[in-house]
Amino acid sequence: MEFIMQPWHWFVLGIILILSELILPAFAALWFGIAAIIVALLFALFPSMSFVMQCMLWIIIAISCTLIWFKYIKPLSKDKTKAGLAREATLGQIGMVIQTHLDHEQILVRFPMPLLGSDEWMCRCLATVAIGDRVIVTDILGNDLVVKPYSSQAPH
Repeated sequence: MEFIMQPWHWFVLGIILILSELILPAFAALWFGIAAIIVALLFALFPSMSFVMQCMLWIIIAISCTLIWFKYIKPLSKDKTKAGLAREATLGQIGMVIQTHLDHEQILVRFPMPLLGSDEWMCRCLATVAIGDRVIVTDILGNDLVVKPYSSQAPH
């Protein structure tokens, strides 16, 4: 008895590979599963396709999907927070004063994107500032950021 490959075989293989991604930490089985489902669809449209051609298509599509993911799609999903980054990534960030006259002469500053996991920070300021003023981070002192007033010195 000779085994005859059917489109649903590729479809089941694709589903198994995609579901195996829940168990495997590699994030590669997903693309092989998607490629198997595409081969199933192509095989359903062109039933005279040989088994060797099906396998070649599967390999080519899987590699193409993986390359497209790493080259074009993954860079779009990068985390834009500064959480976990070194001190140097925090220095030079610009935020806006949202509260003044707090304990120990601190101010509360909100940053456009989170710094070290938070978008609002208690800061120590090197000069007097008002609510709405922009400040730039110059140092980190314990749990506080040290800031100074920011003035964009754009040439006119």
